[in-house]
Amino acid sequence: MDRVNRTLRAADMSRYASAFATRTAAKTRLPLDFSAVSLRIVDRVVDGLRRGAGDPGDVAPILQELGAYVGEVLVRQARARWVDFDDVTSELLGQPVGVRTYDGRAWNPLGKVVNRFELGPDESAYELFLLVPRRPKGLPLPRGTADGLRLPAA
Repeated sequence: MDRVNRTLRAADMSRYASAFATRTAAKTRLPLDFSAVSLRIVDRVVDGLRRGAGDPGDVAPILQELGAYVGEVLVRQARARWVDFDDVTSELLGQPVGVRTYDGRAWNPLGKVVNRFELGPDESAYELFLLVPRRPKGLPLPRGTADGLRLPAA
């Protein structure tokens, strides 16, 4: 499956994920409320797609939307930020966008969903959430950061 959709941009991901969640919740009544618990639903949906998919390319768009939803949960719950990956990182992680946490680490929620589809239950969006550090409200940013992202040394 071609894992990289280069049309995705960090600036659009929150809107993209919100539209997906609203549309999906209206059609399926799945409680996609951007909570950590809703990521268990994402894992189950991917498992269902995995069992029923003939051609993996046919489910690539829904996997992308599910991955965007996972990333937006990280943005809302862990106070992460959407970021565009550079070409090298994009090639390495298989996605053009991801999220960065306040400690400077990059995370690949879109890739996590693809991995769940390709590799099975050992990959989990919910378990990814448990690994991601959450920035407490009111925690001052460390020196040398801007908006929670580490800046390169000058």
